Amino acid sequence: MQDIAFDTYLLAFALTLFAGLATSVGALLAFFSHAKNYTILSIGLGFSAGVMIYVSFMEILPKSTQSFLNLSMSEISAELITLIAFFGGMALSALIDYLVPEDVNPHEPKTNTELLELKPENKNNLISNSALRRTGVFTALAIGIHNFPEGFATFVSALDDITLGVSIALAIALHNIPEGMAVSLPIYHATGERKKAFWYATLSGLAEPIGAIIGFFILLPFMGDLTLGVTFGVVAGIMIYISFDELLPAARVYGNAHTTLAGITLGMLVMALSLLLFQTF
Repeated sequence: MQDIAFDTYLLAFALTLFAGLATSVGALLAFFSHAKNYTILSIGLGFSAGVMIYVSFMEILPKSTQSFLNLSMSEISAELITLIAFFGGMALSALIDYLVPEDVNPHEPKTNTELLELKPENKNNLISNSALRRTGVFTALAIGIHNFPEGFATFVSALDDITLGVSIALAIALHNIPEGMAVSLPIYHATGERKKAFWYATLSGLAEPIGAIIGFFILLPFMGDLTLGVTFGVVAGIMIYISFDELLPAARVYGNAHTTLAGITLGMLVMALSLLLFQTF
């Protein structure tokens, strides 16, 4: 990646910033949510999980394998290293969960009593408000953490292949929209403050361009297909972990099986159509 024009660096960073700020679009959806309307929260969380699951298995993991194949590895070796990176991303997310105190970690299993406290009919309960706020804040932290490698992957991919960079930026931007909802809606329901919900979501998205800057100043000199492959694999693992450990259980809490499934299906459909349309053009 030598002798890259300055304009290419600017475009790569702009794509990363675009993808990150898509969380703000999702946050704005909180403005149209009524205080007692938890159905949109359930569907939004399911939508986010559907997008993240689909793009991880159908787009990011294949790109990870292809990066290793570019190193003249055998197909079996490339797929094996992809799996190692993928489960390494899941292990990293599990480690983050382990390091967060159990009493404030929204990923920890909840008792039936705690689950009931999150239901709309118990909205006036202070514990319910606190639990909702924690869900939003820690979702923002989790999203911000995994947005670092996403931003790095988008930035470096755009430097290597602008078409690939645009594709990944669009895919990440699309799933950042429901991620913005996942952050903003719990905080809005808990506090009633739209500005606070908006800025929490926006800050989580800004981790994307920050990841790009870190990649530029620290890791870019060592970049190649190997680093790209590992990055894509780890990102996919983190996204899958968050989907199954946080987003889907929370979607069931705030709604039911049908609203959760509707969100998942819609998220996968939107992601699939967007990728198909982009490939067409």
